[in-house]
Amino acid sequence: MTVDEQAEIRQEIIETVRRFVAKEVIPVASHFEHEDTFPTEIVEQMRQLGLFGVTIPEAYGGLGLDLLTYIGIIEELAYGWMSLTGIVNTHTMAATLIMTHGTEEQQQRWLPSMATGERRGALSLSEPDAGSDTRNLSCRAQRDGDEYIVNGTKAWVTNGERASIVALAARTEEGISALIVEKEPGPAFEGIAVSRHVGKLGYRGVETVEMAYVDHRIPVGNLIGEAGRGLPQILSVLEIGRINIAARAVGVARAAFDAALAYAQERVTMGKPIIEHQAIQLKIADMATKLEAARLLTKNAAERKMAGLRCDVEAGMAKLFASETALELATEAMRIHGGMGYTTELPVERYYRDAPLMVIGEGTNEIQRIVIARGLLARAQGRA
Repeated sequence: MTVDEQAEIRQEIIETVRRFVAKEVIPVASHFEHEDTFPTEIVEQMRQLGLFGVTIPEAYGGLGLDLLTYIGIIEELAYGWMSLTGIVNTHTMAATLIMTHGTEEQQQRWLPSMATGERRGALSLSEPDAGSDTRNLSCRAQRDGDEYIVNGTKAWVTNGERASIVALAARTEEGISALIVEKEPGPAFEGIAVSRHVGKLGYRGVETVEMAYVDHRIPVGNLIGEAGRGLPQILSVLEIGRINIAARAVGVARAAFDAALAYAQERVTMGKPIIEHQAIQLKIADMATKLEAARLLTKNAAERKMAGLRCDVEAGMAKLFASETALELATEAMRIHGGMGYTTELPVERYYRDAPLMVIGEGTNEIQRIVIARGLLARAQGRA
């Protein structure tokens, strides 16, 4: 397939998702979000569109599409309702861990059902006392013959209750290892319990939970890669997570910008639409410029990842800039809307509540700055 053919297919798929979002998501997003209700029917339609298998190879039943297509899809979903991207993202990271570091037998066992969305995935790294400090993980997996016995509590698990496959970071004798937990969806299963649902400012409609493990047994065959090598494996997957965060930030920023631009043409003060006032024009110009820069940084990170190049710096830059842009544009959109932007009648207030997640999620922006600086130093010294 030529580059032009790939680009054409990519555009067709993104347009399909855009139409789906316009028809099925945008009209109901505010209702589901304010009710904090999981969008079961919308997720089923996402399954039918193949969105849970976008990056999974065709050999395992997925669409086998590239990362540029994936981030385009994520941007469109976030444009309609950012919470939908979380449902896909944590699933995709779990699948990517299996695709990248799993054995052929493991890939055959798990990827086909993940590609169809029949089994949904989650990534479980953080703990109540170990967020950005990933080396402080205390959840343990003790070897017992052909099984590991897991004890500990994991935090901030998106999709945790509804997932069937959880990519778990736990401490073994060799160090931090990556294990696949297979469970039935629900609040409890064989020593696993959802101990708390976390209430959130935004990012509503999708569950974020704490999960407690008490003597839960996992077959040794569910170990991904080598024991003790789980942290670098999971951190490499987080590069895709950060590119995803950047893409969803672009989607939210674009939604905020479009809302502001439309309202500025409708709202009349002092005898003319406010878009004709220079103060508003300056805001619109800055918003559009930062939005385009965020999209290009995200695209650049995705292209480097696709090319097999190291992209920790680029993914960090994209996540940092795009998330800060989303937060700024959501705030500016609210200002342009004035009092109407502060009501729950328009989605602008939702963008304002959703945007901070991207500043924090998949590593805070303070952590991103450290990642960027260290990566640049390593490259300058020829160590990367």
